[in-house]
Amino acid sequence: MSLKKTKKNKIIYFLVVCVLILVTVCIQLFYEDTNFSEDFIAKESNIENVVESNNLSDTLDNSELLTVHYIDVGQADAILIMYGNSSMLIDAGTNSAKDIVTNYLKNKGITKLDYVIGTHAHEDHIGGMAQIVNSFDIGTLLFPKQTSTTKTYQNFVTAVKNKNLKLTAPSVGNEYFLGEAKFTVLAPNNISYDDANNYSICIRLEYGNNSFLFVGDAEDVSETEMLKANVNLKSDVLKIGHHGSSSSSTQEFLNAISPKYAVICVGKNNDYHHPTKKVMNRLKNMNILVYRTDECGTIVATSDGSNISFNVAPGSYKYATN
Repeated sequence: MSLKKTKKNKIIYFLVVCVLILVTVCIQLFYEDTNFSEDFIAKESNIENVVESNNLSDTLDNSELLTVHYIDVGQADAILIMYGNSSMLIDAGTNSAKDIVTNYLKNKGITKLDYVIGTHAHEDHIGGMAQIVNSFDIGTLLFPKQTSTTKTYQNFVTAVKNKNLKLTAPSVGNEYFLGEAKFTVLAPNNISYDDANNYSICIRLEYGNNSFLFVGDAEDVSETEMLKANVNLKSDVLKIGHHGSSSSSTQEFLNAISPKYAVICVGKNNDYHHPTKKVMNRLKNMNILVYRTDECGTIVATSDGSNISFNVAPGSYKYATN
């Protein structure tokens, strides 16, 4: 009986030891799982922090971005350019669109415009200019040596005088700075033209390795003068002259610019049959991506000095029919 009891006790002891070992292992596994969960939660927290950090970096980088806003004002031009706390406006749309332009600028938090350019005296370019002058602090106001008898022009001049401002007629080659960006005057190259469109002030804006060309309503006469003057026309983005009229955007001019992108400020179903087949076919044949306000609405191009992006998809190569 003694031997049997001893053997039985050993078996019980062995089983107890096994149970204890098993319990210990389970406890260890439980804590390892807990630590893993805690590590995973910590990693998730780090990921969230990285995302927040990236968003903060994006916000900070905005001060180093140049944005060009081709405001949709129908069959007219109004272009806002912003860099950091600096801004400029090229043209101000028609009389009927003046509130659109003014409100757009105010919604961007603008109270002062470092530069305002009235490319020429036509109503579809300076229609809203008097209101702009009255609504914002203006630094330098550029306008060609051109006059007009229209009420629109007279209202513009009166607003300028009432604010004790002056119209400055720039010369070809003049350079101006907008923060880290610089623009150079390329036209007009003459003092007198038969067509008022050729008085248009044309500028080339550079920011880092990116460039933008703005030509108002300059027609083939002014384009030829720029080509003969051998000014630097090469640009990434071209604002198509005269809303896509066949009187502008000659093949020679487009070849010299060699743009990647073209922007057309044009109204839907306008009475001028813009843009024309001739111009749209040239752009298509050169594989130039086209952005147009009649299809895309307001177009915003953003540059970091190396790359350019747009807020909308490109438009079509459709042209107006007579």
